[in-house]
Amino acid sequence: MKTRIALLAATTGVFALGACADINGQPRQINKTEQGAIAGAVVGGLIGAGKNKETAVKGALLGTAIGAIGGSMLDQQEKALKQQITNPNIQIVNRGNYLSVIMPESALFATDSAAVGAAGQNDLYTIGRNLTQYPNSTIQVIGHTDSTGSQAYNQDLSERRARSVAGILTAAGVAQGRLATVGRGAAQPVASNDTVAGRAQNRRVEINIYPTK
Repeated sequence: MKTRIALLAATTGVFALGACADINGQPRQINKTEQGAIAGAVVGGLIGAGKNKETAVKGALLGTAIGAIGGSMLDQQEKALKQQITNPNIQIVNRGNYLSVIMPESALFATDSAAVGAAGQNDLYTIGRNLTQYPNSTIQVIGHTDSTGSQAYNQDLSERRARSVAGILTAAGVAQGRLATVGRGAAQPVASNDTVAGRAQNRRVEINIYPTK
């Protein structure tokens, strides 16, 4: 049974990847829509394989469709966000199955503060309007700090900053039920805390957008 499941997953993935060539048959980099379709096909096939062959095929096909829709939506939303946000310090990263909007401390807060400045509020209202235009998603707001100070202080600051950002998104029209907040303190650095530049990168808020259909 495990062998058949693995074979189905592999076959589904290969089939989807096989379509990702240009008109001359040469390989090319797949886009996020295609990545979503492949992931959906594999997951759908794995679920269906636990039942019977027909169900497995249906699951793979359904998974392909759902994955492609999700990937296409992320591509569209990513493009819109990049057009709408003019602050060059804000990063928009398409992770394949979700979007991540990465806002450095300097775009939002004064040092050791959880109060969002005027420019940061404008950017968050822009993001909020985008989120209302693409309502089929849930949003996780994650606060991060550098390692300066105590662990307890950093944890509290990261939580307060995440809540402040989520509050502004709610004020911009995003349904509160779509939002969740979490603080990571200094636990998930993206750069070395041994340098000024590295600590600046670590002080950030990430707005992660997960499509629901």
